[in-house]
Amino acid sequence: MNAGMQRGISVIIPALNEEEPIGAVVQECLTTGLPDEVIVVDNGSTDRTAERARDAGARVVTEPTPGYGRACAAGIRALSPQTRLVVFLDGDGSDCPELMAQLVGPVVEGKQDFVIGSRTRGKREPGSMNFQQIFAGRSAGFFLRLLYGVKYSDMCPFRAIRRDALDRLGMKEETYGWNLEMQMRVARAGLRILEVPVNHRCRSGGESKVSGTLRGTFIAGLRIIATLLRVAAERRHR
Repeated sequence: MNAGMQRGISVIIPALNEEEPIGAVVQECLTTGLPDEVIVVDNGSTDRTAERARDAGARVVTEPTPGYGRACAAGIRALSPQTRLVVFLDGDGSDCPELMAQLVGPVVEGKQDFVIGSRTRGKREPGSMNFQQIFAGRSAGFFLRLLYGVKYSDMCPFRAIRRDALDRLGMKEETYGWNLEMQMRVARAGLRILEVPVNHRCRSGGESKVSGTLRGTFIAGLRIIATLLRVAAERRHR
């Protein structure tokens, strides 16, 4: 990708108590040379996440009320007017920013509207995903294929989408169902979708808020199911 194709790309990273990995994640994003800005949304951290992110070169905004979807929404509100393409990824070091060009390229070239990574199709570091995550991603993919005829194999947070398309989706989910809601709304809108294999690593610091505990996994699962039912019901009432 040449320099003229790089303008207008912003990265949004929701983060809650990720002071150990966040600096490296921001630096890895900037090292690609693709984004004009990296926005880290401090989602109520009690550690030095914001400070470490800022020192690494990110613009930090605050969303004090915990919730993955709330953090993503705060990042979207903070986007510069020049942003034409938005990349989302997690701040725990598990995603691989060096693969960003594979997601960004098809959108910048006008071939796709939404490109999502698939951890289940890529190379996974042992222990980086548990059975529940893999099962949830494939199960969601099965239901979304029935609903919309699209093929997803994961609910990977590493994704790229055109800004104008994102603004039209009408995202509502405030917690763990955000990723699934985006995939459903993108499919329902008839946007051009591409899923690409991406590598996945174990988190490089901090504690998982979802897969690391039985309670976190259970709560996230409930929110994902609730999101699936809610958005699917919207489809029937239109």
